Amino acid sequence: MKTLWMIQLCKLRLAWCLARRFLSYVINLCRGQYDFLERLSESLILYLLTFLDLQDIAQLSQVSHTFQKLCDSDKLWEHIVERSCDTVTPEMRALAQNIGWKQFFFTNKLQLQLQLRRWREKQEKSQDIILE
Repeated sequence: MKTLWMIQLCKLRLAWCLARRFLSYVINLCRGQYDFLERLSESLILYLLTFLDLQDIAQLSQVSHTFQKLCDSDKLWEHIVERSCDTVTPEMRALAQNIGWKQFFFTNKLQLQLQLRRWREKQEKSQDIILE
């Protein structure tokens, strides 16, 4: 009983000295619970995600808020679009940046053609206004 009390006292003293997150990290290390992915940079995790299938990306996005953010990121979906398309024209790139790369990927070809036509018309109108 006295040992348990001493452990609790030590935890309290450590909590005063160390940040709460660091204390949690140290306790998890002592328990053998170490999250290696947490220590990787965002760019490295995004690179690793490019090797996953779409179904795996969808499942991974449900693991945590961090992975949801990474799995929905434009950087990842830009890479997926470039990998799945033969060529990405400047018009396609502009439209994807406008609506988001993930939305661009999941939009069917007919809808994309319609949106590209509308985007071209909008660009032409804005150039006509500039020329006037």
